[in-house]
Amino acid sequence: MDFLNTNTGQNNFNNPNGGHTTVYIDDRPMNNVEGRMTVSGSLMQNIGDPGFNTLDEPIKTTIMRDLKAVGMKFKHVLYLKEKNTLLKEWDLWGPLMLCTFMAMVLQASPDSVQIGDGGPEFAEVFVIIWIGSVIITLNSKLLGGTISFFQSVCVLGYCLLPIVIALIVCRFILIFEQTNFLFFIRFAISIGSFLWSTYASVVFLGDSQPQGKKALAVYPIFLFYFIMSWLVLSHTV
Repeated sequence: MDFLNTNTGQNNFNNPNGGHTTVYIDDRPMNNVEGRMTVSGSLMQNIGDPGFNTLDEPIKTTIMRDLKAVGMKFKHVLYLKEKNTLLKEWDLWGPLMLCTFMAMVLQASPDSVQIGDGGPEFAEVFVIIWIGSVIITLNSKLLGGTISFFQSVCVLGYCLLPIVIALIVCRFILIFEQTNFLFFIRFAISIGSFLWSTYASVVFLGDSQPQGKKALAVYPIFLFYFIMSWLVLSHTV
């Protein structure tokens, strides 16, 4: 064991160090010992070190790292190759952005409300998405699902991405004068996004459900994305 001994000299006034404390480690003098207070005795760490505290990094770095993580999860939804990312590194930033965007686009305009042909309000879309996700998650847990509550909400929220893309495309098509052909295109896009969102969520959540109960877990997911796709297709204002 190492012992720390201090020696200030017999006379501090005659000592060239002016009373400076000399620290002895293993009987070897260590002069001019300097340091700073650290958390739990650890050394100062740089950005990227394993134990680095994110509170000490620049805000720009934190925001860019979170946006990159959200973008990677969007990629996994569109390109179903790695299905464990959404479960292991879950977050609610992506679902919040998708939900807010859909609510803003689908909300009815003041003119359409007056003529009785308006769409849902902002709060209605917001509530449908989040309450629907909560109900599906509770159903999954009651059936014996092995994932956590927030993991399920994360997956359901991120899998809204195909429907959001369909909403953007359909919104662009509505700029032109509507015909039966354009309606068929909007219908096909909405159905395709519905099927992709349902398939992606089943891929991510399917393994967490017990055998023999997967159909009971998939049915609410099917209904949830069908309602969201119907809102996209019926949006004409």
